[in-house]
Amino acid sequence: MNPMKLMQIRGMADKFKQNHPRIPDFFNAVAKQVDEGSVIEMTLTTSEGKTLRANIRVNADDMALLREIDEAFVK
Repeated sequence: MNPMKLMQIRGMADKFKQNHPRIPDFFNAVAKQVDEGSVIEMTLTTSEGKTLRANIRVNADDMALLREIDEAFVK
């Protein structure tokens, strides 16, 4: 990975956290609750009012990925 790009992304992520301070708390709460069989649903409402929705049921492979992400980025 390009170290300069990582620094740029880090700065953008910090700005995102400043603009949306409740999001990190939400993700931390979700991380403590998600387990195999949980359903994660995402909804987007566009500026024109169109709604897009998708969901997944968390499986064992998903849980393994989430654990790896947690270990790599959170700890």
